[in-house]
Amino acid sequence: MALDQEVKASIIAKYGKKDGDTGSSEVQIALLSEQIKVLTEHLKVFKKDHSSRLGLLKMVGKRKRLLAYLKRTDYARFTDIVSTLGIRAK
Repeated sequence: MALDQEVKASIIAKYGKKDGDTGSSEVQIALLSEQIKVLTEHLKVFKKDHSSRLGLLKMVGKRKRLLAYLKRTDYARFTDIVSTLGIRAK
């Protein structure tokens, strides 16, 4: 369940620090959040799709680790990304 190129490009443009920035924590968190939303909607329809559910759990774990890293290194950027994406984070 990959994201469309235009959706991905708009997220990168919105959260990237410079043009073509795909590796910063904010961009990775935003892309994972969008994929999680898409996959959650998919799993509401296809309840028995266990392989996609496993992929969803892996994405949630990766996003959680990225958020913990961002919180540890730059708390201001962490609070900004959590508020704009509407993520619950500890």
